[in-house]
Amino acid sequence: MTMASTLELDRPSDGVVVVRLNRPECLNAINEVMQSELSNLLGDLAADQSVRAVVLTGAGRGFCAGIDMRDFGPNVPEATAPALDRMRFQEKMAALAEAVRQLPQPVIAAVNGPCVGAGLALCLAADIRICSAEASFGNAAILLGLSGAEMGMSYHLPRIVGTSVAADWMLTGRTVSAGEADRRGLVSEVVEPDRLAKRAAELASLIAGLAPLGVQLTKRALQVNTDAASLSSALELENRNQVISHATDEAAARRKKWSQ
Repeated sequence: MTMASTLELDRPSDGVVVVRLNRPECLNAINEVMQSELSNLLGDLAADQSVRAVVLTGAGRGFCAGIDMRDFGPNVPEATAPALDRMRFQEKMAALAEAVRQLPQPVIAAVNGPCVGAGLALCLAADIRICSAEASFGNAAILLGLSGAEMGMSYHLPRIVGTSVAADWMLTGRTVSAGEADRRGLVSEVVEPDRLAKRAAELASLIAGLAPLGVQLTKRALQVNTDAASLSSALELENRNQVISHATDEAAARRKKWSQ
């Protein structure tokens, strides 16, 4: 995989890759280098069939503080730049969240601290979200006079926590604690800070130990059927997935093992 200066990669077990945002001095805020390196890495992971589950987390005490407002890099457009230039910049940032969602492998966001703005967008794009008791979440753009709807948040957040809660968080930009995130269903589990990395690796290892085709078809069905037009449409996709996965050698071997 491509070497990166703003990311750390670990392989704690077979089939599992941990991607750690690594700018701890600024709570892993995304600058131009990280944006490019993360985009390239996600492309590499998508094509790597040896990777069966991905953990996304942050180095130090933060998950991701959003865009680096102080020093993003030379190519950030000014507010007076042509609208087309600003649109292209926004599209490049939004593409990060889309790339996380489109990974064929399930992604676990292990939120270890502040998770704000673009960091929240990456978290929402993951399939499973767990967090440390010290984690916090926030949609910060509206506090800067911008729209709170960016990088897929207005798509993902209402589907995860409901429209009223999403509106609360997105329209106020207030900080959401780990406890509130848990109550509202943003995360599936809250663990003590010193257990977060281990717990995320455990979940990823469980997934990595399953049949890759069955796992990836399940991920796709969850994504597609969230927006299914009807139960019939959802069942149509599920039925096809079962027929496809049933015919594999790995599925046959696993059925034989369970029947013994």
